[in-house]
Amino acid sequence: MSHSAVRKAISAGRITLEADGTIDPEKADRQWDTQTDPSKQRGKHARAMGSRFRTSTKPVPKSAIKAVDETLREDGTGDGGGEVSFLRAKMANEVLKAQTARVRLQKMKGELVDREKATSMVFDLARRERDAWQNWPPRVAADMAAELGVDAHTMEQVLDKHLRKQLGELAEIDIELR
Repeated sequence: MSHSAVRKAISAGRITLEADGTIDPEKADRQWDTQTDPSKQRGKHARAMGSRFRTSTKPVPKSAIKAVDETLREDGTGDGGGEVSFLRAKMANEVLKAQTARVRLQKMKGELVDREKATSMVFDLARRERDAWQNWPPRVAADMAAELGVDAHTMEQVLDKHLRKQLGELAEIDIELR
């Protein structure tokens, strides 16, 4: 590391001096690894820091690796495997920021709908449709019976029976708004 980088690390508190004002190289290396953000490193220091950083840190939880992989895979930028480096985690964070911004923009433009509101509207629409169909046999049975020359009451009962069967089958359809 350069003299100026070491001085900056000392002034920032990332490296501590010994009581006599000297620097213990092994202790300084450990402190440098644990206290320095690898994304701030450039050039040969970044490569050196990257190799030291991977071996000196505690393991990344599998849930964090899975979250990074899923985020990158959803965006199409990840290969879905391997070790989670700081760079990959940072990329996943940037992808999430971009996705969040896109959703906010779509919401502002009115391109997104509230799922709860949409579900409620579909439910209300289905209920009105069902009620309209249930009121249909009494309204048309007499006219249909006259055309066919059958009893109006019997016609209404037959229409109602078949209509309820049809509505029962339609009620089994599960609508998922996802």
